[in-house]
Amino acid sequence: MKQEFTLSIYSENHVGLLNQVTTVFTRRHINIESLTTSESAIPGIHKFTIVVFTSREQVNKLMLQIEKRIDVIKAYVFTADEIVHQEVALYKVKTESLLNGNEIERLVRQYGARILEVTKEYTVIEKTGHKRETQELFEKLDHFGVQQFVRSGRIAVTKLKEELLSNYLKKLEKEKSLLD
Repeated sequence: MKQEFTLSIYSENHVGLLNQVTTVFTRRHINIESLTTSESAIPGIHKFTIVVFTSREQVNKLMLQIEKRIDVIKAYVFTADEIVHQEVALYKVKTESLLNGNEIERLVRQYGARILEVTKEYTVIEKTGHKRETQELFEKLDHFGVQQFVRSGRIAVTKLKEELLSNYLKKLEKEKSLLD
């Protein structure tokens, strides 16, 4: 049975690693629904957050293949109930639409969005939330003529008390000191 999984992949920041990781998905015919990369809390280590719809069996095989990459330190897979996640969406509308009534302003308040920038020509609105929420606001704002719309990929943290990667690195360090 297919379901949504969020993968957290930690690596060093090397040229070509993103290509290596996405090739693993391509070979297994798994579409990436969302992908974000950023620095992690640990200096020198980057985090990939990837969302896929697949079976548990396929995602487990995928994780094993990803962890075989030389520059990948560790990879984890999570279901929606194991993480807290958000996306950011930006909407650009004509300022004229904002000034011709209070409907856009009402939508901004109703959806917990905020106005980032206002010029004579356009207004940029930001909404942070789940994909369903940002899409719903887009559909409502589009009645007023959205000029541009963009949504980020997912960012996520686990509901666990401890950072998994930090614990994993401490374990590796301890094993190394035992071998020395």
